Amino acid sequence: MTRKGRARMSEIKKTYALDGKKPLGAITGHVVSVSQITGRGMIDLRGILSDAKFARAAKKALGVALPGEPRTSVAKGALSILWLSVDQWLICCAADQAGPLGQRLRKELEGIHSQVTDLSDARTIIRLAGDGVREVIMKAAPVDLTTAEFRPGTVRRLRFGDVAGMVHLLGGEPEAIDLFVFRSHAGYVWDWIEVTARKASAIRVFGEQPAPAV
Repeated sequence: MTRKGRARMSEIKKTYALDGKKPLGAITGHVVSVSQITGRGMIDLRGILSDAKFARAAKKALGVALPGEPRTSVAKGALSILWLSVDQWLICCAADQAGPLGQRLRKELEGIHSQVTDLSDARTIIRLAGDGVREVIMKAAPVDLTTAEFRPGTVRRLRFGDVAGMVHLLGGEPEAIDLFVFRSHAGYVWDWIEVTARKASAIRVFGEQPAPAV
């Protein structure tokens, strides 16, 4: 006998690369707090900013103009747009808005030389916050983040250890930085930070460096 009626389909559960990792912080003996940022959608947008039609259409879809200065970003509410190159931007938004926002961009940019790609599942965002957060990142990246050019809002592509990454300086008190890496590299990057961000491994670029207690 066949049971009649509607059967509820199982819902697909969203998973993230670092779901098995617990946040790091003072309680775990680390100088900065480290956590995975979830619930974020990411859209890769490509186009020619000097094309007035492209610039206007993108602004209409996003509600804010694309940043044109190298290594900068703009934000409006939960939306942030990161400059990646002269013809590429990473748009970060709430995860449930990535689909509708992508559709809106494609509609406004129809017939204009451009490309819109949903990369929400391609990258992992690791947020580091606390005193000395720049020094922790500099241990793995060949870039001096202490110079004046690295102010809140700055975006910088770099190598982190042996993999490609990108940082977005958020500012705040304590200072926070989002580290973007490919999803497949997230575990490697997390394990690196877990070791190098320990209190016993803390460094200060300037000033007296106290020896750790033994």
